[in-house]
Amino acid sequence: MNPEADDGPAPDTVVFDVGEVLIDESRVWQLWAELIGVSPLTFGAVLGAAVSQGEPVAAVFEHLVPNLDWPRLEDEHERRYGGFGEADLYPDVRPCLEALTNLGLRVVLAGNQPIRRGPQLEALGLPGGPVLTSEQLGHAKPDPAFFAAVRDQLGNPEPQTLLYVGDRADNDVLPAVALGWRTCWLRRGPWGQLQELPDEIEPDLVLEGLGELPTLLETWRGGSG
Repeated sequence: MNPEADDGPAPDTVVFDVGEVLIDESRVWQLWAELIGVSPLTFGAVLGAAVSQGEPVAAVFEHLVPNLDWPRLEDEHERRYGGFGEADLYPDVRPCLEALTNLGLRVVLAGNQPIRRGPQLEALGLPGGPVLTSEQLGHAKPDPAFFAAVRDQLGNPEPQTLLYVGDRADNDVLPAVALGWRTCWLRRGPWGQLQELPDEIEPDLVLEGLGELPTLLETWRGGSG
């Protein structure tokens, strides 16, 4: 925990990103590899290289299949994917969210997702809510308007009362810090493992999984109460 966090009030609302925070996206990439005719290992290696170099996901397809109009395969990918299911949740998600709600913390799910993912997340019956998607909000991270729209949906609480839990340095930690939110950097998934933050940026929490989060927040709240 960032020692400076002890000087301010503990957050009372925890806002979770979706991909690689709640949802293991391995199945997403495996299906894309299958659709474009490469091995999952090859796709993963090129994805990792793109992340390391700060390239968008589209660059993976440009490197692997430069002559393929891959967006035309999105409907078929979605048909095979079938949406979020229980098996896509990281094992630590449900226990973490249950513990946080039992502590009296508000839990919100908000990430860069198409609007169809909202009902899929709701169908999983995860503790907390609301579920907010970037398409629903009309803004996507790292646009500050995304975070403003989330705050608006929550009744415009003070930024320092909000903790954003995300895996990406660029999309999650940096914009949230800039807006005065508390931040938890979850270092899992391609972006969480490979990205780095500028030396002058220090998240309030840095974790490799969600298992510790309820205990850390309980301690933080006790120290600032």
